[in-house]
Amino acid sequence: MTASIQQNVEDRLRDSEPEVEVLLAEVVGGGTLRVLIDHPDGVTLDLCVQVTHALTDLREQYAVEVSSPGRDRPLVKPEHFRRFVGRRVRVRTREPLAVAGADDGSVEPRKSFTGELVGADDAAVTLAADGGVVTIPYELIHRSNLVEE
Repeated sequence: MTASIQQNVEDRLRDSEPEVEVLLAEVVGGGTLRVLIDHPDGVTLDLCVQVTHALTDLREQYAVEVSSPGRDRPLVKPEHFRRFVGRRVRVRTREPLAVAGADDGSVEPRKSFTGELVGADDAAVTLAADGGVVTIPYELIHRSNLVEE
């Protein structure tokens, strides 16, 4: 559902607000549509109001919240990851991934990884995380965001 609502919001804003980037659009709690946006000139209250008005018909179905991404900016698309290579990120996966664990070389399945984003291509992201370097395919990523340094 997240992918379809994301595309729906992006399509609605494409003509009316072409410089607005929809970082994340998701339905939370069944009745609230949360939309995180970015803009080359920054996100202002006026821009949030404009985006809210552009989503009029969705406001009939949901309570709409529009805001800036803040410091914990979500990373959703491959271009987001590429833009922030070198930064510290947290990636949570849909299912546990087996990665090298402790110094004894044991393997422990984990769903959360925090470390430096060292690479991102069209198929996966690579993190230098505690326990070593891990490559995570996009289809396994549940959520990801920048982490304050």
